[in-house]
Amino acid sequence: MNAGTPHLDRQRQIRSLFEEYIEMYASRDDRLTAHFSDNFSGYAGSGDVLVKDRDEWIKVTRQDFAQVPGRIRIEMLDLSLQDISEDVVVATAFFHIHLPIEVKGFSSEVARLVLVFRLEGPHWKIVHSGISIPYQQAQEGEVYPLANLRERNRSLELLVEERTRALHDSEALYRLLTEDARDVIWKTDADLRILYISPADERLRGYLAHEVIGRHVFEMFTDAGVAVVKKLLQQRQVSDVSSDAQGFITFEVEHVCKDGRTIWGEVLSKPDRNAQRVIVGYHGITREITQRKLLEDQVHELAFHDTLTGLANRRLLVDHLAQTMSSSQRSRHHGALLFLDLDNFKPLNDAHGHGVGDLLLIEVARRLKACVREVDTVARFGGDEFVVLLNELSTDRGESIAQAGVIAEDVRESLAQPYVLHAPESDLLHASIEHHCTASLGVVVFSGHEATQEAVIDWADSAMYQAKEEGRNLIRYHQGQA
Repeated sequence: MNAGTPHLDRQRQIRSLFEEYIEMYASRDDRLTAHFSDNFSGYAGSGDVLVKDRDEWIKVTRQDFAQVPGRIRIEMLDLSLQDISEDVVVATAFFHIHLPIEVKGFSSEVARLVLVFRLEGPHWKIVHSGISIPYQQAQEGEVYPLANLRERNRSLELLVEERTRALHDSEALYRLLTEDARDVIWKTDADLRILYISPADERLRGYLAHEVIGRHVFEMFTDAGVAVVKKLLQQRQVSDVSSDAQGFITFEVEHVCKDGRTIWGEVLSKPDRNAQRVIVGYHGITREITQRKLLEDQVHELAFHDTLTGLANRRLLVDHLAQTMSSSQRSRHHGALLFLDLDNFKPLNDAHGHGVGDLLLIEVARRLKACVREVDTVARFGGDEFVVLLNELSTDRGESIAQAGVIAEDVRESLAQPYVLHAPESDLLHASIEHHCTASLGVVVFSGHEATQEAVIDWADSAMYQAKEEGRNLIRYHQGQA
């Protein structure tokens, strides 16, 4: 089986689960609530409130079904799947919603649904849902903004009847359709100077339209955002696309607010061309995605860090080890891996429970971080095993072994100091437990790619077990390094 097969199989499974969820939603099937995780959060319809309670979300779902009880039709436009980690996948879909009741204009709007799937035990569960129905605000008791849509439709019908020709000859209709939009609608000239921007920008970034019109779009973005846009423009120039087949391009960029804050926006942009196919400007829509980006950051944190100690986990350590080995090959500086295991951990767990054991692991993590430099990595490998990755040691192997030995001895001495653990769940209020615990350490010094990552880890692990076998509270080196 090749390396890409697990990724493809996982995406096929998520796609199948997503399609099953959409079918249940379209048929108003209450069984879809079984897909929600106990640790669920989500944004419903046109609302701005983050629902953090699974039962409350089930109420919102049933409110949705009650408001539109008949089967709806989902016209899917695009679906993308993004692997955040082996057990977290984000599905983002754009589609039209066709309701069984007459609501003019609603089915032409592009709705967006973001579902975050997480593997919980043997099953994938939905831990976050965010459905965005643009341009309208739902009223209390609604999931779909039907009242506002009907009201808008009635107003538009009257206006069309009274001023059809005049509205077609002016920008009044354009403004009417954009004034209340929650997303920012914008237009620029060929030099990226803003010609029009909808009032939503004032709500999002705090700028009035006259403060923005005539300014360069780069002033809207952070420096990193400007770099993203410049790169996209360069790619367009290289490709020199002479037709509209490319359509909208979508990218995410950080925007600057008037009060100094930054927010994330998802930008859909398309060039405007004249009869000679020359680009004369751009237009598009910007939708705020700050909450989604925060969620992605949280998911990333869960994927690469130990939840108890906050240290790097095995996955992040392996990534940092690969970077250190590549850097070592270029710079000729050595690196070192310290593998350590606590010598007296199980008796503490047996006597006082896992809660007190967790307190010890947290304190061990704190002491380890105090013994190393900023450039080094401390990771929890699992249970009571920890790993320290040392970077940028000497170019001389002997000096590097000595440097690693000094740090290893600091670690050994620090972890051997008595621990005073406060047990909040003890029978005695604020009871303190004094515990004595040492650690056995295995050390391997390496340079470049003289060995694989797996071999370096195995060597350090074997040296650590040698330290345990020879009496514990010792430091041992791989292959006679000392």
